[in-house]
Amino acid sequence: MKFPKERLDDLDKRASNNSLRSLKQLEGIDFSSNDYLGLSKSKSFIQEIEAEWQTFQSKSIGSTGSRLLSGNESYAVNLETNLAHFFHGEAALLFNNGYTANTGLLSCIANREDTIVYDKYCHASIRDGIKLSDAKSFGFTHNSFENLSKKLANATGNKFVVIESVYSMDGDIAPLKEIESICKTYNAYLIVDEAHSTGIYGKHGEGLCVQEEVNTFARIHTFGKAMGMHGSCIVGSTNLIEYLINFSRPFIYTTAMPLHSLICIANGIKKLPVAMEERAQLQKNIELYNSIMGSEGMSPIKTVVVPGNKEVKAFADKLQKLGFLIFPILSPTVQEGRERIRICLHSFNTKEEIIALTNNLKTTQ
Repeated sequence: MKFPKERLDDLDKRASNNSLRSLKQLEGIDFSSNDYLGLSKSKSFIQEIEAEWQTFQSKSIGSTGSRLLSGNESYAVNLETNLAHFFHGEAALLFNNGYTANTGLLSCIANREDTIVYDKYCHASIRDGIKLSDAKSFGFTHNSFENLSKKLANATGNKFVVIESVYSMDGDIAPLKEIESICKTYNAYLIVDEAHSTGIYGKHGEGLCVQEEVNTFARIHTFGKAMGMHGSCIVGSTNLIEYLINFSRPFIYTTAMPLHSLICIANGIKKLPVAMEERAQLQKNIELYNSIMGSEGMSPIKTVVVPGNKEVKAFADKLQKLGFLIFPILSPTVQEGRERIRICLHSFNTKEEIIALTNNLKTTQ
């Protein structure tokens, strides 16, 4: 069957502006993955997971159905109780990944009388969830108190504010306490995506909201970054979780995660409180990078803006040939003219690797 010509034209357009994507497998010194604490490759951590997996005599490779049908494990129910406790919430609900958590929450929590106000730098999964909602929606200027207040002053119905604690493309941190105060002023519900904060911030890796003692309506914690696996959860009130179980279509109509995935998450939550050395080393590596590059901010995400898809791809290609695993971030993923390479620092990156990278960043541009 022939492929539609119009869709081929879309691909041709992407190719002409150097934004055509393809799947690649590259090797090199890892400055790209979200494995901030190195847990995905930790041999001792993997052994702990496999040891627990072996204790289940009637193991199944699949959950066999959605949570509301045949796919609800007692292990999952107990895990959600532990997740709620760990993340300082009333209750928690597991989702298969961060994308479905965001779309599952935002698509159903507001109706056509309500308003969702979101930071313009929010992740695509947040934007897609909002698009699936019947609510009115408005973006506010990134981290702008004045613009957020203006949008909330004109909002109607229930008001929801959606932000990220650490922004995935720029690595900057949201002013959580100030935004919480604005939400209180306008009687708005605060939703925070903690994807790039989970495991890194907080005494035990509970995230920035716990560290800063910020009250939220809902938090999205994903396990595919610092925890080194996959899956996610939404943390909130018992009423919120009951509502999601009844109205969140990505939750209701999705096959549940298998037991092995649940075991990975459970062991990850046990691992985070004792991963103090990894978090400390990560912060030292961030400080080293900042001191050399003259940059600021204590998140592990760093960027070097190289305007133009063609130009940033060439820049990344040079770094890859030097042995660094780094990828270009192209428009339309980021704003045209703000293309960049995105650098992720990890606890396992050595001082020598960071110095080599920064020296090449300075000489390659």
